[in-house]
Amino acid sequence: MGRILGIDYGTKRVGLAATDTLQIIASPLETVHAQDVLPYLKAYVQREPVEAFVLGMPKRLSGEATDNTQHVVGFQRKLQKEFPAIPVHLVDERFTSKIAQQTMLAGGLRKKARQDKATVDRISAVIILQSYLESRNI
Repeated sequence: MGRILGIDYGTKRVGLAATDTLQIIASPLETVHAQDVLPYLKAYVQREPVEAFVLGMPKRLSGEATDNTQHVVGFQRKLQKEFPAIPVHLVDERFTSKIAQQTMLAGGLRKKARQDKATVDRISAVIILQSYLESRNI
C-alpha cells in the first residue's frame, strides 16, 4: 500500500500530512512555500509510493466558494497534470483551522507555538487527511 498525502493549500504556505503505510493514521509532514510544493511532492513521490492525494477544498458555511477556492482548483489541476496516475480526492475543509487551533490548545502547546501559522497548516492537513480516512470506513 502506498501512502496518502493530505494537502491544506494556501497561496503562501501549504500544509502537508501523510498516512502510515497501512493508511491507518495521518501525521503532520511539512509546511512548504506554495511555490515549492510541486517540487517537494515530486521528490516525495520518488522516495515513497503515494496512492492518492487528499486536497482540502475551502467553502463558506453556505457551501459557496470562497476567495481561495479558485486557487485550490488551479492547484488541483496542476496536481492532476503532474501526477496523472495518482487520484486527487477533495475534502471539505470548513473549520479545519479552527479545529487545529483547538487541538493545539488541548495538546498544551504554548501561545507562541499556537500562533505559528506553519504549525496550524500542518495540523489542518492532518485533519483533512484524517477526515478522508474516516469517511472511507463509513
